[in-house]
Amino acid sequence: MAEVSSRSGCASAMAKFAVLFVFSLLCTCRAQVPLIMWTSDGYTFPTLVEPTAGEIVSGAKLASYLKSALTTSPHNVLLFLQDELSMDDFTAYGGVYGNKEDSVFVNLESALQASTPMVLPALAWTAADSVEEIFQQELGVPALTIAPSELGQLQLNTAQPSLLVIRLPYTTGAQAKELLRKNDETIGYVLTTLRAQSVPYTAVYTGLRPSHVIQDTSMAWELAGRSLLQTSAEPAVKPPVTFNSTEGKPCILLWADELNISYDKGKFFDLGSLTFNGSVSLDGSFCNETFSSLVLNYENVLNFRSFQLIFLMRKIFFPVSARNWTVMEQVELNYDGQKAIFNASHGIYAPAEYSFHCQKVSSAQSPLLVPRNTKDNATLWSVLFTDFQIQGFNVTGNFSYASDCASFFTPGIWMGLLTSLLMVFILTYGLHMIMQLRTMDRFDDPKGPSISVPQNE
Repeated sequence: MAEVSSRSGCASAMAKFAVLFVFSLLCTCRAQVPLIMWTSDGYTFPTLVEPTAGEIVSGAKLASYLKSALTTSPHNVLLFLQDELSMDDFTAYGGVYGNKEDSVFVNLESALQASTPMVLPALAWTAADSVEEIFQQELGVPALTIAPSELGQLQLNTAQPSLLVIRLPYTTGAQAKELLRKNDETIGYVLTTLRAQSVPYTAVYTGLRPSHVIQDTSMAWELAGRSLLQTSAEPAVKPPVTFNSTEGKPCILLWADELNISYDKGKFFDLGSLTFNGSVSLDGSFCNETFSSLVLNYENVLNFRSFQLIFLMRKIFFPVSARNWTVMEQVELNYDGQKAIFNASHGIYAPAEYSFHCQKVSSAQSPLLVPRNTKDNATLWSVLFTDFQIQGFNVTGNFSYASDCASFFTPGIWMGLLTSLLMVFILTYGLHMIMQLRTMDRFDDPKGPSISVPQNE
């Protein structure tokens, strides 16, 4: 952990980011995220022992620092949890290398300049993943996940501690800058709302995982080998879609290589690029102990203004196996007030502790998705999901062991077995023919006298 303190009228917030970035370059940990913590006007953090450069903060050490910091700071804590965050985001989009007027962190910088922040440039990924639980233990209150628009409806009691969690999305590529700008506007809106209510606060901005992984130099030399300069060493992997329960814990996971849909025998349209970039809306999703519904909301898809892709799953106990199973009952397509419903209970199921995986989930060849009614709108649609994986119950963070849809005797295995049986039959028949060969008892020499057999008269 590293503490960065700014005396009033001295270093600006962006100078702090530059110093913290230099510290983060010294870290060799491959999974670390920054954590920025500040207070409202009139509150400061106690003086903490400054650690050595490059130190990675663990969960236990973070808890000890929070215990000291929360002694003088307000106990109304705002926890801004972004899906991914790294120090590179501040240096790339915070105006450190360029014009500061181009910074996307306008509201965050203003809040830091008006306070005495505490910044951890190298927080261990394991601690970042459980930072919500750490704050709950220190405050002794459960976390409440809310949307920024709902903040004005809450009546916070300054005498009682509270932990409000605001989740922020993240995406890589060209849309990262604009999404970070929107996240900064969300932070500014929340802080302005609390100031209007005269509620003192302690704000925390961090990520659940790093957006840029710092490469370990020793490992990079061992694994690099020959490669083109233009080729990335590690291909980007799309994170799964995660829906959290009311307690803030993940309860539904979805991942696929492609989510192709087609209307009225037209060309396939892939929803994957809109789904796994962190911007898809999950409004309407729901989960409990026996039922899970994942709703993916889109706009302007195949000339439809509103479009929803819905997965309905249920946990059912089967007495024959004496265990609970996850059964996907339906896949629905809602478009401009109309519905197309596919039944999926015959092929999409897995033990409740596992996730379901299938290389191809289709409504055409060998369909796992069947239209509920032949006269339904589903007959106008074609669905094809490739490398599809979903889990609706017993989610612990990542996907559990996958129960694959492929049967043991695949077409390739049948072809190999039949070919092997044919070769064994031919070999057996040949050996049987060779074993039936017999040699002659007597031989006639054509150059010598013929064999005469005397006969008695």
